[in-house]
Amino acid sequence: MTDANFQREVIESELPVLVDMWAPWCQPCIAMKPTIRELAAELSGEAKVAEVNIEENPFIKEKYNIDKYPMLLIFVDGKEAERLVGLKSKKYLNDALQVYIRDQTRAER
Repeated sequence: MTDANFQREVIESELPVLVDMWAPWCQPCIAMKPTIRELAAELSGEAKVAEVNIEENPFIKEKYNIDKYPMLLIFVDGKEAERLVGLKSKKYLNDALQVYIRDQTRAER
């Protein structure tokens, strides 16, 4: 994910989106990569999971005031719905996303 495609992939997404804001020098960020990627595979079709290297994407870093790492933002209908800071387990992240997935499923009925 980059500054260039953030609007299309996150803000305009019909699915809830978990965005992992990470930095290459952040050891907890690197440690969470397998968890983020497993979650992405498991939630395919229900939610999007994206990764943004904030060192390479200063617009996103500034716009969303990213100053702690890892920082995970959940977007729903183009708006930031939740902000999670620090190492999180896959269960914790999945549980957080499921709230928005369920809300979206109810809204579609």
